[in-house]
Amino acid sequence: MSIAFTPGEPAGIGPDLAVIYSQKSDRKNLLMFTDPDLLIERAKLLNLPINIVDSEHIYMPGDVRVYPVYTKEKPQCGILNTENSQFVLETIYEATKHCINSSAEALVTGPLNKGIINKSGIDFTGHTEYLCELSKTNKTVMMLVTDGLRVALATTHLPLKEVSKNITTSSLRETLLIIQNSMINFGINNPTILVCGLNPHAGENGYLGTEEIEIINPLIRELNEDGYNLIGCVPADTAFTTKSLQGIDVVLSMFHDQGLPVLKTLGFNNAVNITLGLPFIRTSVDHGTALNLAGTGNISLGSLESAISHAQTLIDNA
Repeated sequence: MSIAFTPGEPAGIGPDLAVIYSQKSDRKNLLMFTDPDLLIERAKLLNLPINIVDSEHIYMPGDVRVYPVYTKEKPQCGILNTENSQFVLETIYEATKHCINSSAEALVTGPLNKGIINKSGIDFTGHTEYLCELSKTNKTVMMLVTDGLRVALATTHLPLKEVSKNITTSSLRETLLIIQNSMINFGINNPTILVCGLNPHAGENGYLGTEEIEIINPLIRELNEDGYNLIGCVPADTAFTTKSLQGIDVVLSMFHDQGLPVLKTLGFNNAVNITLGLPFIRTSVDHGTALNLAGTGNISLGSLESAISHAQTLIDNA
């Protein structure tokens, strides 16, 4: 059995990650969903060996297993091409199918470029939402993890003006239920979850917003009565202090850029994105396509290795 890997945007560093990772002696058995010719061309640029094999057993540096999905036009390092947007989505689609039918134990995704996919005429919000759609999952939660910190998101890829209307009692309840249940796979049976407020100073008793009074705090009280261990809601500007994080298993941020800048400052290139609530395990790198570095080899495997390591841990704990 193997872990499915989608390198993502073909003009970015995803193919580089695939080629460089394949040189490791202690690598996991990945099934890469991509164009084999893309890997061969990128390996030539990096001056590294590559060998497409059929067997599940990989022995030599550069041995890779590939489920072939072909680009429409030959990718060029650093140059986005709308013609290859459908290729990117097809790699995710095929890898997801393998996970759903248990042909793969988990999915690890490389970086893609949302802008070029939308420019090609495809309405695309992000990996998390697309995987939710493909797996017919009603609700998922995006959580990023680095050493000593887990940050989950109540909303993901939304314009800031849309966030408030998406902070509802029912949505937050679903989010917290998914986090509560998912932590079992991390070896945590009753997680302590710190909940951030939406507004500055957590609303300042209603003077800076009423979502905390009307939605967030009443739900915290309700769920704590049901056995949850929720702290908050806490002003986001002090939620990530050392004292505030003591004993906390997960921080729930109300929107994408409320919590992730802190986490990425602490662990960029070593953090991992995990989608909670899917019917299969999915982890991802925490960085973008780095178009300017594609084909140079001047990249770090840190986040990819963390994503694979976390996927394996979740497989072992399942």
